Amino acid sequence: MTFTPWPAEFADRYRAAGIWRDETLCGLLDDAAARWGSSIALVDGARRLSYAELSEATIAMGHGFARLGLRPGDRAVVQLPNTAEFVITLFGLLRAGVVPVLALPAHRRTEIAHFVAHAEAAAYIIPDLFAGFDYRTLAGEVADGVRHVLVAGEPGRYTALRDVPSDGLDLPDLDPGDPAVLLISGGTTGKPKLIPRTHRDYAYNARASAEVCALTADDVYLACLPAAHNFPLACPGILGTFGVGGTVVMSPSPSPDTAFGLIEAERVTVTALVPPLARLWHEATGWDTRDLRSLRLLQVGGAKLDEDLARRLRPAVGRQLQQVFGMAEGLLNYTRLDDADELIVTTQGRPLSTMDEVRVVDRDGLPVAAGEAGELWTRGPYTLRGYYRVPEYNATAFTPDGFFRTGDLVRQLPSGHLIVAGRIKEVINRGGENVSATELEEHLLAHPAVAQAAVLGLPDPVHGEIVCAVVRVTAGAEAPRLKPLKAFLTGRGLARFTLPDRLEILDELPHTAVGKIDKRALALTFSRTRAAGGPIV
Repeated sequence: MTFTPWPAEFADRYRAAGIWRDETLCGLLDDAAARWGSSIALVDGARRLSYAELSEATIAMGHGFARLGLRPGDRAVVQLPNTAEFVITLFGLLRAGVVPVLALPAHRRTEIAHFVAHAEAAAYIIPDLFAGFDYRTLAGEVADGVRHVLVAGEPGRYTALRDVPSDGLDLPDLDPGDPAVLLISGGTTGKPKLIPRTHRDYAYNARASAEVCALTADDVYLACLPAAHNFPLACPGILGTFGVGGTVVMSPSPSPDTAFGLIEAERVTVTALVPPLARLWHEATGWDTRDLRSLRLLQVGGAKLDEDLARRLRPAVGRQLQQVFGMAEGLLNYTRLDDADELIVTTQGRPLSTMDEVRVVDRDGLPVAAGEAGELWTRGPYTLRGYYRVPEYNATAFTPDGFFRTGDLVRQLPSGHLIVAGRIKEVINRGGENVSATELEEHLLAHPAVAQAAVLGLPDPVHGEIVCAVVRVTAGAEAPRLKPLKAFLTGRGLARFTLPDRLEILDELPHTAVGKIDKRALALTFSRTRAAGGPIV
């Protein structure tokens, strides 16, 4: 597969520092099984698996995948919710040397078809039904040419995951430097990119994150965000918890109705949320009387946390709040457990590793003055050197000396802590989910009544940003309404979280001097309208 490695001089440097080790993600689970075999590793409803049982289940699954004909280096799109099957499938694929492409349950035809084609997937692994959606129907729309469609549950015309053979060919020896997983980017321009994470760098990602969070074998981690996200998977998440012998509890939903019951019943100590969910949890503590006192650490990331909410969260939900600012591409920033309260509520943390390199630069790539806002560039031992199979995009996304141009605008304090000031790329962060403005505009322009379209993010107290579509109507056509327009976009296979929250119709869209739609003017106009209480169409 196409993979951009770290230059030898950097690889040698990271090994010499002890950051990179000869470890694989499967080795992480094997070590845990050897040390804490009888301890509970995974809870999924009434199902409880010890480390020994979990390890055995993943080995059997790995043999089964090999028996099906999946080979080392093959790719498999995995779209499973937060269940034991997600974990067993993930490690089973890893043991077989197959690279999982970790899709979210919310993805639909447009995204999944892209992942399947771009990764040249040999397998597509899905639930039968989840949240009222039948993934077998989706498979029928996107899986032409995929050798195996495997279903957790009733398979319909496909193969049940439970029927995958439990024995098979010998499992391969894994190279710690090879890609282990392909994570999904936020789709800053066009379709989402695939992010190769190696065994070695991702194991470090999880291990170092666990150290920052002071995780131990006594901790119980609640995975309530979709497990395919980098945040609940490895920051420290599922992998970091396994690395210290703790227990992972899988939650089918992040809603207080579900999560609060699990926290009380399982004595959860650590979990992670995006800001809109943190706000919802804070509100729920006002009426929900379930016991949350076991929760020692609440991580909030995926989008910037409002300072006022940050100040109110700590006493209401958990004894310790930790802000996390990071990206599936690599760089992670955490507020530390011993940081002063002001740093915890006003910043988004400082880099995880002593070998993370950070530059804050202006439009010309020159360092900005201390404390001023600029674009964040970074490179380091767990930040990718190139997206999967997009050499033209990589040529602009990375500097010649290997820094990743994140597109995030930040200010850096003398302490190293970062304060997120916005983004320069065409992406909208709606409640922790990234929406590509460019891709949504393309779909809007496919509507027969839409002559021009601009998509922008508007500030919102609940979601951080909402998606606003501004359109000019085709001459003689009837202006679309928001609800039918959403149905049109859903029919084109878009995920629900990518749909516009607000629709504005203009006779003419403003343009810049070079003829481009002036999104800055639009954002200024409609942000003011929203602040004044303007309705959502």
